[in-house]
This record gives sequence, structure tokens and C-alpha cells, in this order.
Amino acid sequence: MVFWVFGYGSLVWNPGFEVDEKVIGFIKDYRRVFDLACIDHRGTPEHPARTCTLEECEGSVCWGAAYCVRGGPEKEIAAMEYLERRECEYDHKTLVDFYKEGDSEHPFVTGVIVFTSTPDKISNKYYLGPAPLEDMAAQIATAFGPCGNNMDYLFLLEKALFDIGHEDDYVIELANEVRKVLGGLSKGKKLSTSSQLHLKSSLSPLKLRTLPEAIAMDS
Repeated sequence: MVFWVFGYGSLVWNPGFEVDEKVIGFIKDYRRVFDLACIDHRGTPEHPARTCTLEECEGSVCWGAAYCVRGGPEKEIAAMEYLERRECEYDHKTLVDFYKEGDSEHPFVTGVIVFTSTPDKISNKYYLGPAPLEDMAAQIATAFGPCGNNMDYLFLLEKALFDIGHEDDYVIELANEVRKVLGGLSKGKKLSTSSQLHLKSSLSPLKLRTLPEAIAMDS
């Protein structure tokens, strides 16, 4: 048995498990959106972070990294158990075709696993849904959890996509909006009362202390 998993969020820069092969490429008919709540890594139940999931969108492509795990059942089971813990806020494992850079017609690998989430607030308690860009930016700028600030997740994703040579305009736009929020705060502009309280808490050195397992368990 050999399996491949496609990473489009933090897996792009931090797989966190032993892999035998990494390939940069893309999947078709999906786009990245920040519509999923994270309440245990980059946020809390009281102030959820926004992390990315995939939205079906015909004609779109989503760039990222595919990881291959081979070497026997024990290694493969360990990797999958790790991924299921890490990606616990995603309620589906979808099988997709993965395309390597330079060949958009013929899949490099078929049946690649990708963690996705149901876009429905009733059946999926982690689904936040879309929101105005300014509101999303304010939420991301002020959310934090055991793994650190929500804004760091976004900025690390922006950098990771730049590093693989396939930036995402949506991620860039959202990251720039978060920078505007942070710039406004430095100039004394006001957020909502709740966001101000969350930002004040997120700047506490105790709250920002990275736990030993934080990097490995980021989602």
C-alpha cells in the first residue's frame, strides 16, 4: 500500500510526518477559501481562527504539495493517524487527481487524498462560511491559540506559496487586508470591543508561548 496526500494549507510548509516524496503541483476545480473555524490550534472556542479549506469551483486550480508515504503498513497507518488528528476539523477525505507542474492534461497521480470540509453550518460545526474581507481580516488579526496567532498561519501560507512559485491572489489579498488592520491599530484606529480584547490577550507573552507539539499539530 502507498498513499498520497495533497496539502494546500500548513501542510505545504510543514507536513509534520515522515514522507518519502514531495511533489509540487495542483488539483483542478477547487479553490482555497478561509471559511473554516479552528478552535484548538490558532484559535479558541470563544474566538475561532479562520483557516483554509477547499471550495469546489469549476475551472479553478489550487496549487500545493503532494506527499507520498510508502514503506509498509505501520508507517502508513502512523502517518494517517497523525493526519486525522491534525486535520480533525475537516470532515471529509476526498480523492482527487493531482497534476505536476508542466503537464495539465495527464494526472501525475490519481486517488490523492485531500482533507475537505462540508460547506454547511448545520451539518459541520466548524464551517464559518464566507464573510466580508474586512471582517475576516479583523478576525484573523486578533485570533490566537496554543499554536500561535491566526495571522502567522496566513502569512506563513502566503510565503509558502511564494516559495513554490505559485502565489494565490486570494491569500495575498487577505494577508494585505490583515496588514491594514494591524497598521490601523498601530495608528490608534479602533476595532470592535470584542476584537480589541482578543488582540490585547494575543499580545500576552504567556499566550504566545509555543507548545512543544504546536508545529506538528498545526492545521
